Amino acid sequence: MKKYILILFAAVTLVVSSCDDYLDRPALTTMDDGKYWTSENNLRLFANGFYNNYFVGYNTSFGLDYAPLRGYNFADDFASSGKQGGFETQAPTSRASTSEAAAWLSTYVGPTWNFAWVRKSNLFLERIEKMNTTAVITPAVYQHWSSVARFFRGFEYSRLVSVFGDVPYFDKIILDTEFDLMYKDRDSRTLVMDKVYDDFSYVLDNMRLSDGNAQYLNKYIAAGFISRFMLFEGTWQKYHLNNPEKAKKYLELAVKAADLVMKSGKYTFGSDFRALFGSQDLAANKEVILYRHYDAAVTPAVTHAIASYSNLYESQTPAPNLKLAKAFVCTDGKPYKLSTVVNADKLDIKNMVATRDPRFEATFWGAPMKESATLLYACKFIDREGVKQYPGPYTPMYGSSTNTNDAPVLRLAEVVLNWVEAKAELATMGGAAVSQADLDASVNAIRNRPLDATAIAKGIKKTAPLTLAGLPDDPDRDSDVPAIIWEIRRERRMEFVFEHTRLMDIKRWKKLSYMANTDPDNLLGLWIDFQAEFPEWLVTAKVNKLKVKKADGTIVTYTGTNKADMVGYYIPENVSNRDAFTDRVYLAPLGNTQISEYTDKGYKLTQTPGW
Repeated sequence: MKKYILILFAAVTLVVSSCDDYLDRPALTTMDDGKYWTSENNLRLFANGFYNNYFVGYNTSFGLDYAPLRGYNFADDFASSGKQGGFETQAPTSRASTSEAAAWLSTYVGPTWNFAWVRKSNLFLERIEKMNTTAVITPAVYQHWSSVARFFRGFEYSRLVSVFGDVPYFDKIILDTEFDLMYKDRDSRTLVMDKVYDDFSYVLDNMRLSDGNAQYLNKYIAAGFISRFMLFEGTWQKYHLNNPEKAKKYLELAVKAADLVMKSGKYTFGSDFRALFGSQDLAANKEVILYRHYDAAVTPAVTHAIASYSNLYESQTPAPNLKLAKAFVCTDGKPYKLSTVVNADKLDIKNMVATRDPRFEATFWGAPMKESATLLYACKFIDREGVKQYPGPYTPMYGSSTNTNDAPVLRLAEVVLNWVEAKAELATMGGAAVSQADLDASVNAIRNRPLDATAIAKGIKKTAPLTLAGLPDDPDRDSDVPAIIWEIRRERRMEFVFEHTRLMDIKRWKKLSYMANTDPDNLLGLWIDFQAEFPEWLVTAKVNKLKVKKADGTIVTYTGTNKADMVGYYIPENVSNRDAFTDRVYLAPLGNTQISEYTDKGYKLTQTPGW
């Protein structure tokens, strides 16, 4: 298998059945548990059944669960017209699933209350244990596949804990008669994450470096994800639970895991930024550790719609806001208020493309687009050729749900930023200070990516390196965040627009207050001169609807006769803030039905604090 196509074996399920009648026929499309666990190849087939759930990429068809752009647009980086989307205001009637089908909570960026995948991992591990004790597999084979099962169990628990905090921990298959286990209350997140830590440590010690194909789960892929989950939990323990002992433990494993990837010599920053997301084949891209391949020619076809929502024609709401745009550093490596780059303080799209880090040009279209709620349109997930087909008709690879560009599931950029942030956090707790070599291996390696021909033709320049000697002291920095950590966080913000990280980041940093939108920039678009840049909106239909905000805070509404005065920060139409929320929304509530089900059986299921 030269390319990673997540269609094979995705429907593998476990069906345990009996054949009491001689007319019964053996199943042709499901597994016979008593006869299945006979070879390493069957272990691999079973493991492939986890891939669609954990390595989602751009999802399939019009699916948006865990998909960039369509799924990850609830964060402080984005604004919409009308009222902003809000958090939950009360516990739901029910919140549970026992299905292996995808079910996620977009406002919490994770799964619903569902332990089907935990059970599947435990079943996998128990069957591997039995194969080992009966000598069906060798010790080396056992070590690898037990690592695979433990990895997926740790993956699922990391996601569940990020959504709910305390969750019941299961490390074996629960029988129908084991009521005390089946209806156990929630274990503390620290107990659960210590178990995950043990699983992940085992993975790093025992998983194969290669399983014969670069896109089969191996130690490097697992280590990249481990760096993600351990960074999340380490910073959560620090900022939410004030538990430096556990914070250090998890952060040190994040560093160790990322180190393994970085020192392997297998991955480098040799690709321009846009090629990471719009390429039809990521097989040769050395920055991509794991990807999902799409192909319209196979049966059934494996395609998606994420490029279509980057093609300038499809609407984007929510869309990138002024606050996000301001976070991009200028090409001298400084935030715009400190920059000496000419026109750094001009915050219209054209000037920002010319003066900012190259990722700004690679992420956003270079002119206002009515298809965006803020007029700033993200075209990150499509190649340069795709946007040339605007306004259509589009060829299948750029329109509808028939897109075939590959999805980077895990990138080197994330691993190195996880690594340097974990090191910076450890430095605040007595660890070694971040060195210039650390910055060069992470932030500056990213900034030194090659530019593509389109960017070069526009005059785009690489951003200057981040140096300890010239570390910016951003006047907009939160007072409780050291400058080095602030700049690392900024780098993540520039790198991962519309990807999986932003809401998770501000949650773990205990900065969900950013979404209260007390900063007016959160609800604004960029600076625009409508008469010069977008005269098609100076029409009767926009009278009393089109508004801009001047630099002094004055709001000007279009009257039909004041075209020359329609210059300022664009105000999305009918924009208003989201409902107020409290810190309880860091974690999701359970369903009242699930709590009642426990009570009916004589047990107690504790509700999430604050709900």
